[in-house]
Amino acid sequence: MKRFRYKKIAALLVCLLVIFGVWGKYNYFDSTRNPGMKLGVSFDPEYAGSLHLDPAVAFSNLLNDWKFKYFRLPLHWDKVESARGKFDFSEMDYYVNEAGKSGAKVILAIGNKTPRWPECHRPEWAVSLSPAELNTALESYLLASVEHYKNNPAVEIWQVENEPFFAFGDCKHITSAELRREIALVKQADSVHPVLVADSGELALWNTTARAGDLFGMTMYRVVWNKYLGYWNYDWLPAAFYRLKLWLVDRSPQSSFIVELQAEPWALDKPLEQMSIEDQKKSMDLMRLKNNIEYARRVGAPRAYLWGGEWWSWLKEKGYNEIPDFVATLNIRN
Repeated sequence: MKRFRYKKIAALLVCLLVIFGVWGKYNYFDSTRNPGMKLGVSFDPEYAGSLHLDPAVAFSNLLNDWKFKYFRLPLHWDKVESARGKFDFSEMDYYVNEAGKSGAKVILAIGNKTPRWPECHRPEWAVSLSPAELNTALESYLLASVEHYKNNPAVEIWQVENEPFFAFGDCKHITSAELRREIALVKQADSVHPVLVADSGELALWNTTARAGDLFGMTMYRVVWNKYLGYWNYDWLPAAFYRLKLWLVDRSPQSSFIVELQAEPWALDKPLEQMSIEDQKKSMDLMRLKNNIEYARRVGAPRAYLWGGEWWSWLKEKGYNEIPDFVATLNIRN
């Protein structure tokens, strides 16, 4: 009899948990949905070139055809300073200035680690430097970059380092003290523009990165792949997961951006353009893209920067127009 009573109590608790879960989904989860979330896009001319695209055309698609007004652009160290002490910003000047002509705003990512593989875009001449020499050279590049762009009206935000403590890419370890020093250097050179620091959305705790800058950026990948587990999705993870993590580090959703919202396939152990379209669709298709955007709205962040703008131009050139046609509608509604 006693065991039966315990079973009834357990069943009642399960029912209450289910009811609470349903209530939470439709009251707490959906009540934080931000229908006014602005959509931006990341773009790397070097990556566009690796897809055998004309980077200027691919950028024009984003800016003029698909009407994006918020961009995140990487200022790779090896592109800016291929020879030590000789800075060449001409390539990125083109994209920043084109954005400015259309009234678009730019996050410029600078540092030893910037978006797109191999993440650390260190010049060849810097590889053999001692740690002290490397820090001096890095600071020189940071200062030159800030001085060059701080008065450009298109530049809105500095991103200092990309997921600095997340072990992804061919990168040297960076300490929290080094990150603070880089941020202080940028803010000393430019006291006007805010600094953003980004971290992995799913695989990091954010206890240092979320407090480091004026703004915080999180990544959001819904389908990933590795050679040990194959494909893995995060569809089971509620949007409240990100808000809870923000709450734990005293950061509000309103001062946080989704800086990489997955909008392209997760490449396997070969370049994306070498994957069949069927393999690409295993981790990104039109329905997945729509779901990712809707999911991002539930986090409550004011902006989400889509990750995959170069791929959309690749699709367009190959005649796969389903996703490019959908992207063309986003900023009509946005």
